[in-house]
Amino acid sequence: MNKTIIININGMVFHIEEDAYEVLKNYMTDVKRHFSTSADSLEITTDIENRIAEMFNEILASEAKQVIVDGDVKKIIEQMGSVQDFETAENDAKDPSNPFASYNTERRRLFRDPDDHLVSGVCAGIANYFDISTVWVRLAFTIMVPFAAIGLFIYIILWMVVPKAVTRADRMAMKGEKQDLKGFKKNFEEELSTVRENLHNFKHEAKPLIYQLRDLLSDIFEHLGAFLKGTGSILGKIIAAGVLIATFGMAVALIISIIALFAAGNMGIYNIFPFNIANHQANSIFIIAGFLLLGIPLLTIILITIGFLFKKASFSRSIGTTLLCIWLASMGAIAYYGFKTAANFREGGRFTQTIKLKPTANNVYCLQLNDTKFLSNEDSTRLRINERFKGTIILDDDFNGSDGPYHNVNIDIEKSDVLQPILVETFSARGVDEEEALNNARSAMYRFEQKDSVLNFDRHLSTPKGFLWRGQEVHLTLKLPVNAKVVIDDKLHRNMNLNLYQCKANNNNEQGSTATFIMTANGLECKIDPVVAARLKADSLKAAAADSANFENQ
Repeated sequence: MNKTIIININGMVFHIEEDAYEVLKNYMTDVKRHFSTSADSLEITTDIENRIAEMFNEILASEAKQVIVDGDVKKIIEQMGSVQDFETAENDAKDPSNPFASYNTERRRLFRDPDDHLVSGVCAGIANYFDISTVWVRLAFTIMVPFAAIGLFIYIILWMVVPKAVTRADRMAMKGEKQDLKGFKKNFEEELSTVRENLHNFKHEAKPLIYQLRDLLSDIFEHLGAFLKGTGSILGKIIAAGVLIATFGMAVALIISIIALFAAGNMGIYNIFPFNIANHQANSIFIIAGFLLLGIPLLTIILITIGFLFKKASFSRSIGTTLLCIWLASMGAIAYYGFKTAANFREGGRFTQTIKLKPTANNVYCLQLNDTKFLSNEDSTRLRINERFKGTIILDDDFNGSDGPYHNVNIDIEKSDVLQPILVETFSARGVDEEEALNNARSAMYRFEQKDSVLNFDRHLSTPKGFLWRGQEVHLTLKLPVNAKVVIDDKLHRNMNLNLYQCKANNNNEQGSTATFIMTANGLECKIDPVVAARLKADSLKAAAADSANFENQ
């Protein structure tokens, strides 16, 4: 029978034989004595104790036992190295003629590096595992991001799966350093050296964000150029030529688009959505800033590619800094005027007005689209209507309109509680506040007219010249008495929630230009022709009789 005691090593409890405990105690005493003169002896000895605790857990788990014995402690001391052996090795390492002065490494383990990270340390951890430069791994992830975000997806998975190197033992295992006394001492000395170097370079590193971003982009482009140069000049030049042609073509297309936009400005481009939601000055800034926002990256790629192809430096840091500042200013301008324009749509306002309609003798109402274009006095003078178009009708076939999407006019048909048919017009718009929203809604003009039983509806709203589009809409509610017959033109199907085509199909009249409905107590319903209804009923009875005969034969 051997006496056992309970020990606690940094929060982990172990059962250990008394003799084994004495050996472990003497060993740790020697370790603490040896490192007592180090800059941070407590941190080193704590890391060594943590490593010993991990090794104890591995032994207990592998051998399925609960008590640490004398042999286990000696085995661990042999792996960690005794203090005497460590001191002898240090003296031998100072002798350059000693062939055994080199330091052995172990198999590396994959961890996230918390000391060298931009986001989570995944790239630095992979670089340590394969013993390569971190910049290559980051460059590989950057290249994979545009391809369906593969790089980002892989990065997020590794972030969740790969553990973080928290302890010194984790960081040593990440770099393949042997986790013994010599390894802990060497790792600590390297850490102190790194801290001194960081303090020495702190003045150089403490630069504004824009210069750090500039240096990062410059380093990426420099490493990318070195990579392309090392992978073979022929393949690199073929890829670079393809990139140059593609980017040059996109740059030419962008320039042509910008010229076309400015050339079309005098022809009414600012009356077309989305150019009609901002004033002319903001639109000009949007176009110029958008051109710079897209053109500067294209110009950068073109310059770098030309420099690679012709072995001539064409992209200096001063040029890069200038282009980056212009690009950031363009982004800021778009963001500023974008938010400023969006503020004009903050509040909503609406009002209604009712138009009394004349009842028809036969209670039939024909809804038609008014194809006649509305012309103001200014338009008539500008187009010289009386001289050039006298006796003609100018049609309005613009489905998008000059003041926004065509669906800014919506028509509903409901049952009226009285015999008097009415049309309720509800105008709505947006604005900075409710007052401006109501003024914008009031500025919208909509033409409706009744000619006997024909009700003519305009295709879209119109606004006076100089008014900007602020989401102006009109919702028309036509209220008709029960038994009113409604004939709707196909051209109104975009403005109505009714299924005109289904109603025509029910009457076997798919090629017709109108659909007929009847107002019932339950609302508007498709009117089925009596002849068609009788034929459908007869066909239904024949089908039922055939099914019955087949059932009896079976």
